[in-house]
Amino acid sequence: MRKSKHRSRLEIVADMLYATGEGSKKTHIMYGANLSFELTSRYLTDLVEAGLIQSRDDEYVVTEKGREFLKRFKEYSERRQELEEQMNDVNNRKEKLLKKYLNQGS
Repeated sequence: MRKSKHRSRLEIVADMLYATGEGSKKTHIMYGANLSFELTSRYLTDLVEAGLIQSRDDEYVVTEKGREFLKRFKEYSERRQELEEQMNDVNNRKEKLLKKYLNQGS
């Protein structure tokens, strides 16, 4: 996950889908995704409408579309992490050049 204290909408959706699994009640999803009751309710409505989860009795279940989202989100997250590491490396090299050849600190 990101180092920032704020999660993106994609990260929240993924957290909710992971928390839902093969069947969970709203409160389990709320605690598993670390969200307020209000936000959980709002997101659950959106996720049901998007077809990522479905409601069965008093539980929610991840759909095939939701599992596909999680697969693609994982690929996206891994790629984003790789790119962040590459950018950190590039920035470190820049700082070394500045310090070594131009006597400048950050």
